[in-house]
Amino acid sequence: MMNLSAVNTTTVNPWVLNPSQKANARLRLFCFPYAGGGAAIYRAWPAGLPKSVEVRPVQLPGREGRLREAPFSSLRPMVEAVGEALLPLLDMPFAFFGHSMGGILSFELARWLRREHGLAPEHLFVSARWAPQVIDEDPPTYNLPEAEFLEEVRSLNGTPEEVLKHPELLQLILPLLRADFEVCQAYTYEAEPPLNCPLTVYGGLMDETVERHKLEGWREHTTGPFTLRMFPGNHFFLNSDRSLLLHTLSQDLERFMHTMK
Repeated sequence: MMNLSAVNTTTVNPWVLNPSQKANARLRLFCFPYAGGGAAIYRAWPAGLPKSVEVRPVQLPGREGRLREAPFSSLRPMVEAVGEALLPLLDMPFAFFGHSMGGILSFELARWLRREHGLAPEHLFVSARWAPQVIDEDPPTYNLPEAEFLEEVRSLNGTPEEVLKHPELLQLILPLLRADFEVCQAYTYEAEPPLNCPLTVYGGLMDETVERHKLEGWREHTTGPFTLRMFPGNHFFLNSDRSLLLHTLSQDLERFMHTMK
């Protein structure tokens, strides 16, 4: 899950990287990582998206350049901290993209911004995350003994095998993985009115944990247009089918930017 390569960019603040800072951008796209992942997973995105889009990967504590910081183990404080960090950058039209854990983070962040500041993204893109009201019937795994927890991590196919077999790297990332898993598995949905922005959901045809019917439930969380698109690949089609994903996302971004005032 965790990409250990560094992101060599200038930071606006520790929370947000800006590899594609553009003076003439029409839209700022904030990208949120999956469990165990960091901003590096989005480092190639600026080259694959429209020139009018400024990509801002969000860097959460406990990974890559913030490795020494304690990760969050609960979604609510994570949302509040990210929200406060992003506020100075919401001075132009913005959108959110989040994959898996990043999907539920971006959704709850959109609701927090509406409640606390009367702000809203122009568009919300949720990838590989079931609708928030869907109950996860699987037992939590974040608190399993180490051997069992590692088997669970390995089964998701998101962490390189060389990392899982490297004792020092493993001990470095295990606390982060447990914390991120707890963020996802302990999340409890609380009903609020639907968002007003368009909502686009991406899923993997081979994703056995987030099936299509679990993605359909996102439809009730917007009063605006809703779109569901399925890609080849498993839960991590974000990586395995990146070119197709970026091509599709580019088309979706161009389409809705034409409607922006």
